[in-house]
Parts: sequence; structure tokens; C-alpha cells
Amino acid sequence: MANVLENLPVLETERLILRKISKSDVNDMYAYGSNPLVSEYVTWETHTCQEDTEGFIDLILEGYLNKEKALWAMELKANGKMAGTIDFVSIDKKHRSGELGYVLSDKFWGQGLTTEASRKVIEFGITELGLERIQARCLAENIGSQRVMEKAGMTFEGTLRKGFFAKGKFHDLKVYSILREELQG
Repeated sequence: MANVLENLPVLETERLILRKISKSDVNDMYAYGSNPLVSEYVTWETHTCQEDTEGFIDLILEGYLNKEKALWAMELKANGKMAGTIDFVSIDKKHRSGELGYVLSDKFWGQGLTTEASRKVIEFGITELGLERIQARCLAENIGSQRVMEKAGMTFEGTLRKGFFAKGKFHDLKVYSILREELQG
């Protein structure tokens, strides 16, 4: 797994190239990261200046160097623009499980891009990383994210009541997952 994370591969879907983040992504990332609509349901605060985005990209690049990040830019094949990111927010090697996370510019909502990327990353996690279980969580009111998880083949497991503290308050989280045998079956 460390070798795969060290050399995080480029993945490809019908409409996307999933690749490592680079410093050249700062403008595209800032465009959606500074949008309160996009940051409403995520754990991070809305980027208030380009330096916020630059700092975030620096953390990602450091994570690549330390073999701690499995995060891809979602680049549109049609125009080379970065539309968002998708990653394994965490990977538990002992239990062979991972947690999927993603964010997408609101300009591309409703087009199935996150579902397309999620399916590819789930497949990668199970076939290349040897994961047995992949889960994703979202705030209970984030209907769009729930639909992505369902369309990606994940099953709703339940709600963690007040299971997450962010932006000054507790939030209920919906949990979805997919198992190795469900992907391969």
C-alpha cells in the first residue's frame, strides 16, 4: 500500500483524468474553495483568499511526500480544468478499510462527475490497495452527496447522531459503505 501511495497513479474515467494535485491547480481550486455554496457541507472553512488555497495545496503536497495522501484532482478531459478533488480521507491498514471524500465545483453539480470519479476510486481502493470496505459520510442535510454515494453502489448504514463537530456546531452524519464482495459480485 505504501508503494501505491508513494507513486499515486493517474486514473481515467470517461470524462475525467484523476491525477495528483499540483501548485498550478491553485486558481481552479480557489474558484470553488472560495464559494460558500461549495463549502457549506464540508469540514473546511470557505477560502477567503488565494493564500488559503495555496496553504491547502502545500499540505496535500507534503502528504504525498510522506506517503499519507491518496488525493486526486478531478480534471475535465474536455478542457483540462480541475473541477474538484476526490480522495481517501483515511485508510486503516489493519482493518483494510478506507473512507472516501470529495468536493466538486458547483458549476459541475448534477452531471454525474463525482459519481464517475467515486466508482473509479472505489475500484482502485479494492483492487489496488486491497481494501475490504470503503465508506463515505456526509452531513445529513447533504442530499447531493447522498445521491452520489448511492449511485456509486454504496449502501446506507445509518446516521451518527451529532457524530461530527464542525463550524461551531454538532452535525448528524449519514454513513454509506461498499464491501469488496459487493463490487466484485
